[in-house]
Amino acid sequence: MEIQVTYFTLTSPTSFMNFITDVEEHESITENLESKVDEKDNKSVEIKVLFFARARDVTGMTDMLLIVSTGSIAPDCLNNLLLKFPGLSEILWCMVVALNEEYTPENTVVKDRDELAIIPPISGG
Repeated sequence: MEIQVTYFTLTSPTSFMNFITDVEEHESITENLESKVDEKDNKSVEIKVLFFARARDVTGMTDMLLIVSTGSIAPDCLNNLLLKFPGLSEILWCMVVALNEEYTPENTVVKDRDELAIIPPISGG
């Protein structure tokens, strides 16, 4: 068992409450990730999907975790997303997909912990 000790100074009651909140959030996130790892089998990968502009409006989310089969490509991920969020079909014809912050060909295989960004056209003035 590894124990890590960190020393720091809490300068006010507010900084103490922020510290407690951060610790509780970290524990919650860690427990959630550990349970997802236990649930996931070796035949799937987990990717983070980022939603921008109209895609964010349609899904009501900025990001989410998506579990897909090993060997899945971007269109497979989009099909899974369309099942969860049918409203995305309204922008399917015009959106761009980026994998790990780079535009990639459709046949690129997604890997565990990849980041898939759904980017609809954005206009402004």
